[in-house]
Order: sequence, then C-alpha cells, then structure tokens
Amino acid sequence: MKEIATFGAGCFWGVEATFRKVKGVISTRVGYTGGHFENPTYEDVCSHKTGHAEAVEIIYDPSIISYEELLERFWKIHDPTTLNRQSWDVGTQYRSAIFYHNDEQKAEALASKEEMEKSGIYKKKIVTQIVPATKFYEAEEYHQQYNEKNKRKYLFI
Repeated sequence: MKEIATFGAGCFWGVEATFRKVKGVISTRVGYTGGHFENPTYEDVCSHKTGHAEAVEIIYDPSIISYEELLERFWKIHDPTTLNRQSWDVGTQYRSAIFYHNDEQKAEALASKEEMEKSGIYKKKIVTQIVPATKFYEAEEYHQQYNEKNKRKYLFI
C-alpha cells in the first residue's frame, strides 16, 4: 500500500534530499502547490504572483513509516517560525506548509503542530500553514533530485 504526503519547508532541493533517505519513502518529486496559477514554471513561482509554494510530494509505505513520523522529520528540517523564509531563501514560495490529503492527515498535522507549540522548542510562534492539498505541478526536470545530480550540494538548516 502507498500513501502520499506533501510538505513545503523552504527550498525543495534540501527537503527532497532529506526525505529521499528515509526508510519507507518510495519516491519523491518536487514541485509547486497551494496557489492559483495553472502550470507554473520556476520563474512564475519566483515572481511571487502565483501563490504557490515550493513543495515535496512524498510517496511512502505506511507499513514502514507513518505519517506521524514524516511530520516529526518535517518539523526538524526547517524553522517553522519564520514567515515566508528559510535561511537566505525569502518569499511566499518558501513558506512552511503541510498540505494534507485527507481528514486523518489534517487531524495528525494539527495535533503535531499543537504538540510542537506546547513543547517549548521554539521561542516564537509557529507559522506553518496546514491546508488542503491542491493540484501539484511537478517542477522542471533539473530541480528533481537536485542534490543527487549536482556535485555542489544544497544545504539548509
């Protein structure tokens, strides 16, 4: 059985590279979602006029890794307290977002966010959006598995 998870946590290169290494993740692809512009290109998304976020779509085997475990990794790989920013990447396309695919994911994401807020790990308010998944537009081929294709790796917090 396969399930899908979609996360926005800054530049999708590093996010994808992190999730590709997780046991139970079958495949990943990077792209754009959460906006109102059809068939966006990277340049369109960078224009800040599409409403889309850079995101990673993850196909995973829930008998090996749970959605809750994916959420735990999501919180650890970025700063969910910075609005429309991760490290030096600034803009709405770099926002922190969980795009849920069903009511169960929504409930788990909301509970996970609440747990993180109560944990005291973050001194600032968590600004992560938890919103329904919308159409996912696959990014250009050169963005797919970027770190695996390039000698110079994209690193992030």
